[in-house]
Amino acid sequence: MAASPGPAGGGGAGAAHGSGQSGFAFDSGLEIKTRSVEQTLLPLVSQITTLINHKDNTKKSDKTLQAIQRVGQAVNLAVGRFVKVGEAIANENWDLKEEINIACIEAKQAGETIAALTDVSSLNHPESDGQITIFTDKTGVIKAARSLLSSVTRVLLLADRVVVKHIIRSRNKVLATMERLEKVNSFQEFVQIFSQFGNEMVEFAHLTGDRQNDLKDEKKKAKMAAARSVLEKCTMMLLTASKTCLRHPNCESAHKNKEGVFDRMKVALDKVIEIVTECKPNGENDISSISIFTGIKEFKTNIETLRENLYFQSKETLSVMLEALLERTEDFTDCAYTSHEHRERILELSAQARTELQQLISVWIQAQSRKTKSITEELELTILKISHSLNELKKELHSTAAQLGADLLKCHADHVLLKALKLTGIEGNLEGLAEYACKLSEQKERLVETCRLLRHVSGTEPLEITCLHAEETFQVTGQQIISAAETLTLHPSSKIAKENLDVFCEAWECQISDMSILLREINDVFEGKRGEKYGYLSLPKPVKNSANLRSLKADKPDSEEQAKIAKLGLKLGLLTSDANCEIEKWEDQENEMVLYGRNMSSMAYSLYLFTRGEGPLKTYQDLIHQLEVFAEEGLKLASSVQAFSKQLKDDDKLMLLLEINKFVPLCHQLQTIIKTPLQNQVFLKVDKCITKARSMMAVLVQLLSLCYKLLKKL
Repeated sequence: MAASPGPAGGGGAGAAHGSGQSGFAFDSGLEIKTRSVEQTLLPLVSQITTLINHKDNTKKSDKTLQAIQRVGQAVNLAVGRFVKVGEAIANENWDLKEEINIACIEAKQAGETIAALTDVSSLNHPESDGQITIFTDKTGVIKAARSLLSSVTRVLLLADRVVVKHIIRSRNKVLATMERLEKVNSFQEFVQIFSQFGNEMVEFAHLTGDRQNDLKDEKKKAKMAAARSVLEKCTMMLLTASKTCLRHPNCESAHKNKEGVFDRMKVALDKVIEIVTECKPNGENDISSISIFTGIKEFKTNIETLRENLYFQSKETLSVMLEALLERTEDFTDCAYTSHEHRERILELSAQARTELQQLISVWIQAQSRKTKSITEELELTILKISHSLNELKKELHSTAAQLGADLLKCHADHVLLKALKLTGIEGNLEGLAEYACKLSEQKERLVETCRLLRHVSGTEPLEITCLHAEETFQVTGQQIISAAETLTLHPSSKIAKENLDVFCEAWECQISDMSILLREINDVFEGKRGEKYGYLSLPKPVKNSANLRSLKADKPDSEEQAKIAKLGLKLGLLTSDANCEIEKWEDQENEMVLYGRNMSSMAYSLYLFTRGEGPLKTYQDLIHQLEVFAEEGLKLASSVQAFSKQLKDDDKLMLLLEINKFVPLCHQLQTIIKTPLQNQVFLKVDKCITKARSMMAVLVQLLSLCYKLLKKL
């Protein structure tokens, strides 16, 4: 695929400086616009479906006719916006221009056709006789809707290829500059190249951040977050490690330290490309296959199918599954840090599960030959018994891993070893270095082992990824701390060697802190306190808007700003109360729409407290992160309401979809404001965000009220 020219006129890798940065901004903007228009368009397409299914004998009231016409016009306008973005993408990507333009023309024609067929406002007037409309030409509307969906899908797929191409091109630029950095021999040359490298890394971070945000697969999203976190942290390590090598060119430990950073960054860059291109290297293992909790879940699902179908699978399959599952428990029983009591209990429960499977197979064989009530009840009893044993095994494994993690974090919370290593380095004490390096290696192995056990009991795929990320980070960073400490010990007066050791020690401390949060989240999942709806704090923090967030004030708003945002928050607080009142009306408090509505109301209340200088949100960074989650939750609510609308009659469905169409654009507008570069206008951004959140809450109250009434009507 040919490289597309940048918007500033430069193309390919040549736009490394200046124009490369503007090119990034333009590409990211296109992706945001495309996504926003796409998501605005899809609810309208759903409304077209409602129109197509509209009963011919329904009374054509003025209200119904006006609603139909509004939908047609809204579809046509959304298509027009979509086509403009598509044409902009085509003009910047000549290799795909013809394909994109053809699809855009088809989309535009379909939008105009739908607008014409839904122009039904004059149907109640005599002069409208003979006019071709949705009521007289349903086939035309169906054909136009299909054409619209087909052409929009083609544009989006082509635009996606453009985004992937830009990420690959950005990665190649970063790799090329890294190769130059590895070979540099002078400080002056290093400073020049590293400046270019920094710009390229910012571009890559933004492109991959947008991509991460678009990923629907939580596992891929977590993998992307982990890879990008490595790149962000390693950038600082690369700076100090390279400077140390230049200052001490004959120091073997300094070169070893630098090589470790470069190697890890290259692996992370490759991982990002694997995710965006969906190309998995041969032989790569799926980590879910080695999780005990995942194995238990799959095994229980298989034995429960016996209730419905006695011939669904073979006895050998179940035996192999259980043995593979119990074999993984050896990670716990073979671990030197597992207590004797835990080890004995795990072995006892494993043996019990094997025995109960044999009993299940025996009853299963009998049930296949004679289908009596007593044998059916006996089969049910054996299924329940083995399920109970496996649940007990899960509890024991979780208890073992959680206790090991908590004990380890408590033991090393003060980072005594890191302080000792720094001191021996400054003193040039080689004997002390050997002693403390050995102790750090032991600590590293224990942390790695604990992360491996936590991965087995994490309970969700994103947390499995986080455990794997923590395991790899401890493994690599531990070795790099030792090499950095050795360099300082050999050159105790070197300021850059000391700075380098500090950077690696800080990364270690940060990972210890993240592990503490990870352990808490694993416990929450096990106890049922946390679902998949919320982001995990222990996952590597997205750096998608890192340039944005760094320019936000890290402290609380000053008194003048606090007074201004307090006025913004008053209405938000009232709307939160209104939303809670609507939610309390619902008899089914576990309804998905209620759950999302309650989540949004809770978050809006946190925003309101922030405007008063109270509550859990302390800084502008906290506020922006909360707003990101708030917008995402709004889109989930809209999706749930849309699913509910399929149960309604035509007029009710149309009325509800029109309300959704007010709500969804507000969610996307909030996301766009959050992503917009700040340019030193922090308060203006906060003002816009809170104002948009208020608008969302106002529509949310109306939406919950309407859904409640329609549900009662059903």
